[in-house]
Amino acid sequence: MSSPEKAPLEQTAPDNKKEEPSLIEKVRRYRCPGCGADLLFEPKDGALTCQYCQHKELIAESKEAIVECDYERYLKLLPEQLIELAPDTLEVDCKSCGAKVTFTPPVTASQCSFCGAALVAQAKSPDPILAPAAVLPFRIEKNAATEAIKEWIATRWFAPDALKRFAVPGGISGVYIPFWTYDSHTTSHYTGQRGNYYYETEYYTETDSNGNQVQATREVRRTAWYPVAGTVTRWFDDVLISGTKSLPAKALAELEPWDLPELKPFDPAFLAGYKAERYQVTLSEGFEKAQTVMARVIENDICYQIGGDEQRIFSVQTQHAAITFKHILLPVYVGAYRLQQKLYQVVVNARTGEVQGERPYSWIKITLFTIFVLSLLYSIWWAVQKP
Repeated sequence: MSSPEKAPLEQTAPDNKKEEPSLIEKVRRYRCPGCGADLLFEPKDGALTCQYCQHKELIAESKEAIVECDYERYLKLLPEQLIELAPDTLEVDCKSCGAKVTFTPPVTASQCSFCGAALVAQAKSPDPILAPAAVLPFRIEKNAATEAIKEWIATRWFAPDALKRFAVPGGISGVYIPFWTYDSHTTSHYTGQRGNYYYETEYYTETDSNGNQVQATREVRRTAWYPVAGTVTRWFDDVLISGTKSLPAKALAELEPWDLPELKPFDPAFLAGYKAERYQVTLSEGFEKAQTVMARVIENDICYQIGGDEQRIFSVQTQHAAITFKHILLPVYVGAYRLQQKLYQVVVNARTGEVQGERPYSWIKITLFTIFVLSLLYSIWWAVQKP
């Protein structure tokens, strides 16, 4: 878990755009001083690099702290917290899956990274957004991610040839995915029952080996239930909630863990050469999802406190206090294609190389393999039958 600096609860939220991180000034194109080409972020050494003359510029370490924002205050002042990106930044909407992707030239967006559909909408200046507080820069290069996908595909038996398009140059694209993190101090009052096991001797009749009816005994487990009530408290730190609806939640969850302690204060230089998706899950929607995650942990805490051999929970009332949040960007490589009207997506954690995704089966390959096996078995049988 990251340990960013916490904003005091009594701190006043910014009341205008100028007090937000200077994203307006910072989002721009980075030019090579040698040849004038665009500098792109290079994961290998973490520097802005010219693809033509190989000039490199290190990204200065920010001295700014990653500040947690007061949730309730930002809900009330949200319109004032939105900022407009610089003129160089463009945004395009995918009419197929609804993704909104921002990018800065020379990066282009002609095909949706999330569903593979052609982007026919005209790129435009993006609408105001809630600025990211932090970013986890790309660490895995595209070639390494492609090799990881090749290994993943090699373990997918009977995969159609279409799946292999992810393992060729240009088959995947690097995208920063929006996430929310939430902190909350919870106090939960509960009622329920504690079950304690005890045993009773039960008499029954059975037939012995001689066919005679005999009386026997056995120990039967019973449960005695007792009413309980109590309170549990917990501090939740950095509950991670995806801000996208363009990728399957299960695949994103299986990309974890993320090395959140390595988060950097947001600097658009890390985005140079990559696309970034605008969040589709709002701040309040994200907290509703976070509460569901917290509720599962709270339930385990309650069961532990109830004790006994079994537990029943009848009611839980949870109050949240000191709620804070961050909007962060996490790096993934995404590939997508459609086969027989169904969307298949593959995602790679651009920090660890972990690959997750959906896969179809090629019934042609399965049929051919079945025919081959049957033919082989028939050949063996025929050889055995010959005199």
